[in-house]
Amino acid sequence: MQLPKTFDPAAIEAKWYSHWEDNGLFRPARPDAQPFTIVNPPPNVTGSLHIGHALDNTLQDVVIRYERLRGKDALWVVGTDHAGIATQMVVERQLEERQDKRTNYTREEFIAKVWEWKEESGGTITRQLRRLGCSMDWSREQFTMDPHFTRAVTKVFVDLYNRDLIYRDKRLVNWDPKLKTAISDLEVETHDVQGHFWHFKYPLAGGVTTADGADHLVVATTRPETMLADMAVAVHPDDARYKSVVGKHVVLPITGRRIPIVADEHADPELGSGCVKITPGHDFNDFEVGKRAGIAPADMLNMLDAEARVCQTSDGLIPGELLSLDRFDARKAVVERLKAEGCQISYVDKDGVEHDAEPRTIATPFGDRGGVVIEPWLTDQWYVNAEKLAKKPIEAVKSGEIEIVPKSWEKTFFNWMENIQPWCVSRQLWWGHRIPAWYGPDGAVFVAESEEEAEAQAGAGVTLTRDDDVLDTWFSSALWPFATLGWPNPPQNGEDLLSRHYPNSLLISGFDILFFWDARMMMMGQAMTGQNPWPRLYLHGLVRAPDGQKMSKSKGNVVDPLGLIDNYGADALRFFMAAMESQGRDIKMDEKRVEGYR
Repeated sequence: MQLPKTFDPAAIEAKWYSHWEDNGLFRPARPDAQPFTIVNPPPNVTGSLHIGHALDNTLQDVVIRYERLRGKDALWVVGTDHAGIATQMVVERQLEERQDKRTNYTREEFIAKVWEWKEESGGTITRQLRRLGCSMDWSREQFTMDPHFTRAVTKVFVDLYNRDLIYRDKRLVNWDPKLKTAISDLEVETHDVQGHFWHFKYPLAGGVTTADGADHLVVATTRPETMLADMAVAVHPDDARYKSVVGKHVVLPITGRRIPIVADEHADPELGSGCVKITPGHDFNDFEVGKRAGIAPADMLNMLDAEARVCQTSDGLIPGELLSLDRFDARKAVVERLKAEGCQISYVDKDGVEHDAEPRTIATPFGDRGGVVIEPWLTDQWYVNAEKLAKKPIEAVKSGEIEIVPKSWEKTFFNWMENIQPWCVSRQLWWGHRIPAWYGPDGAVFVAESEEEAEAQAGAGVTLTRDDDVLDTWFSSALWPFATLGWPNPPQNGEDLLSRHYPNSLLISGFDILFFWDARMMMMGQAMTGQNPWPRLYLHGLVRAPDGQKMSKSKGNVVDPLGLIDNYGADALRFFMAAMESQGRDIKMDEKRVEGYR
């Protein structure tokens, strides 16, 4: 027999992987062995393998193969996330290519189309994980929209609601005007944009003047259009220049709205004039200042609709010619009107030349999928009381019940968890777990696991309408360690996976999802099972470009792991990842090393 002169990994790797999977060798029957369990962070069903997946899954595979060789009942749970926004966008784009759109269908018809897409195209990422050599238990592949998983999601929502840990509230959210939905912080990307910094005069009301005799206050903003919904001007309580006007009022240009001057430490006396315009319905900091000033969220003014066009405020003071303008067109129109009213203060550059505004580079939030500027928007949404749920995970890490490796991440963990904000879990989409809440004609809400239970709560003869929103995908993925094992259903076919494999043994995760996924699994694990989801959390770094920069499509420095596998084989790539991994440190991609390991 003549051996080939060059090693061709493709054929060998494919042959042996199929042999292992077909013979059930990734989950040999060991009912009496010590269990060892890890769960794979569920990739989006729309996704393709990227270089971060290669690192994350290689590290998990090293651990699970090691424990399997030690004779343990080693279970590596695998599955995919339904990826609400991402999946809905994929299907909507397909409809657009055929000059069609989602709103031409009923909700049920559109969801049926999403399921069709999932069956036809949703298996790409799992095929690619096989190519990487991941020894997962494919016989029990999970999907976050599977019926058993959906039941778990519904039960958690209802239980938390009944324990006053989920509630409906009016707060500011990251609003994507293109997708017309709230999005999470993770789905917001900040880009530097060339913009401007305008300065305006707000006339003091009733003949009042400041300590230096001025009959107006000077405010500055990068978003002049929001002044249409200003509700206060804040000054620092210790700023001597404005002590005499605190509690007095200014009269806004354009709208004529009379708004108070409030003392708040948010205003920095060293920054500009020391006066800050407060628009609580359109800025996260201003929202908090507004609440401290006694403005209830229900009373905060909103000047934009869901598409970020100007709408009338509740006091009816926005001039009609500004209504329905796009926010950026409104910006230009507001500046022109302020200029015409003599309220604009020109910026003088170093050469003595006057300009309407000072040029500035502004860190601006964009939706990572819609691609448009995100608008802080005041709307009614469902929230989880994350502050209460965070208490037990904080105690678990402090006591050592959960070990974070490397330990240096504990400080970051505590800082975030101890200052955690309410978690907005509702999304204005069709694809996803629909919120199990129904409304009566009078607005009364009934939360239940089924419509029949909601009707029983409402009483005979009450017509109910179901909430249109779906849950944030991070809500369902937070249940991954126990819902994938059958919770809350009784054991199936005599196999009690939950009691045997929960809590899991370990979680391996990128540090970038420490708060979005890892911490929320800790919260949900404790809230729903009374146990921590795992005793140890290993956080690894990112795979960066050779020059240390973060990989991104816009920079053109993204490395395709499948291309590396094609050229050098999966084992060479896996060896590179394992060899280069060092606790918590980022890895610089080096194709020459991968080639050398071949």
